[in-house]
Amino acid sequence: MFRKILITVLMALLIQSPCFAQPEVRVKDIARVVGVRSNQLVGYGLIVGLDGSGDSDKTLFTMQSVVSMMEKLGVTVDRAKLKVKNVAAVVVTAELPPFARAGDKIDITVSSLGDADSLEGGILLQTPLLAANSQVYAVAQGTVSLGGSNVNLMGGLRNYPTVGRIPQGAIVEREITSPILDEDKKSLSLALNRPDFTTISRLVKVINTKFTPATSKAMDASLIKVEIPREFKDDVIGFVASLEELTLTPDRKIRVIINERTGTIVAGGDATISKVAVSHGSLSLKVFEKVKIPGREARIEEKGERTVIMQETATVDNVVKALNVIGATPRDIIAIIQAIDAAGALHAELVLM
Repeated sequence: MFRKILITVLMALLIQSPCFAQPEVRVKDIARVVGVRSNQLVGYGLIVGLDGSGDSDKTLFTMQSVVSMMEKLGVTVDRAKLKVKNVAAVVVTAELPPFARAGDKIDITVSSLGDADSLEGGILLQTPLLAANSQVYAVAQGTVSLGGSNVNLMGGLRNYPTVGRIPQGAIVEREITSPILDEDKKSLSLALNRPDFTTISRLVKVINTKFTPATSKAMDASLIKVEIPREFKDDVIGFVASLEELTLTPDRKIRVIINERTGTIVAGGDATISKVAVSHGSLSLKVFEKVKIPGREARIEEKGERTVIMQETATVDNVVKALNVIGATPRDIIAIIQAIDAAGALHAELVLM
């Protein structure tokens, strides 16, 4: 009896496969308006109210921060007698979304900077959040949530007691302008999330078919220049909404993704293999131009060896299934696919995770 199949094959990225219809997606799911983007914020703060799980007295910057804060509040403290086990220094991070207005609230993440054991039950004191230009754009404060108890979960996963979140924990104090139009005020630009010449060519055709033949023009594999039609001159937002609702079929590279830690293989529907012969221990894989025996694949036992014979242009999915049938382990299959790629017989991009 062959060993139990341990490998998971996910047939995804079925691009250009004759057996599967290619899905259409909205423009808003594969492209964005240039100028409309989020911004990262960061700050340094103190979390108080910890039950003895804060930074130790050896964490000097925590002690210095506490002393500085107390002095600003008009309280004089003796550094030699100061204990900070209920306090933890943290780095506060957040993402300021486009079009956020003053007074809006955003989520924040706090991460221990010293040697605190846990941030559970702590309260973040008022912390300014700065952008890359060193300007304050939000102020954070609130009760830290760790998302549950520090226990082992299925699969050995666990939460991290030194990292927490504060939902709606920061208030936006300054707005960042997100320009929609280009400098000429007569056009806007769209950028693909994944640059691709074929996809951007299709997108230009879809836009020009919907509006006029001269509405859009591809500048490169990522950028499209779109002229604002006359009927949308006073309704740019409506025009952007119309663009985002257009649908097309994007093109993608055929990939075979391997995760050696979990034994997972994700193969594109057109990930084929040309003529090659691979020997791996007692396993053998042979891909010929023509197979004399009926069917696309066969299992042959010869002198203790397990051999798979495939027809040329066999897919990775077929090869993996055939190798599973003769009892190959996930490690065996991954090694064989890597060897096929090294030999130049794998017609897909191999990605190792």
